[in-house]
Amino acid sequence: MSKKKPGTPSSTIALNKKAKHEYHIEDRYEAGLVLLGWEVKSLRAGKGQLTDAYVLLKDGEAFLLGAHIMPLTATSTHVIADPTRTRKLLLHEKELAKIIGAVSQAGRTCIPLALYWKGNKVKCEIALVTGKKQFDKRATEKERDWNRQKQRILRGANTS
Repeated sequence: MSKKKPGTPSSTIALNKKAKHEYHIEDRYEAGLVLLGWEVKSLRAGKGQLTDAYVLLKDGEAFLLGAHIMPLTATSTHVIADPTRTRKLLLHEKELAKIIGAVSQAGRTCIPLALYWKGNKVKCEIALVTGKKQFDKRATEKERDWNRQKQRILRGANTS
């Protein structure tokens, strides 16, 4: 039986796909996540979502808000499950101090980018970001379309 390496696509639980479109990503951090048993089982079944999630910094701690983990009916019969409860993020003090210092500056915020497995632990990739203006979003979209078209042209030239 082969062991899956962390960072492979199959170890990813949930992605925040809107993040790259909405924000300029500056610094990335890996944070541990404090979860309950039913949440881990739900994440193993792929029932996690980060669409409208964000990171709240309060009293020198970081919390993940808005992450949706759908409870499984078979595993959470004895517990009243709250799918959008606030979950604590585990970071080193130095990382936390950097993030708090950066977020206190105007225009910067902290958002989750991905949930993934690292061994048997669930990790959350968070990032310090600044919001994109409308023209930045259009420029990014234009560049992505041009790169896609370039690849098509190169593939067409190679086949003929």
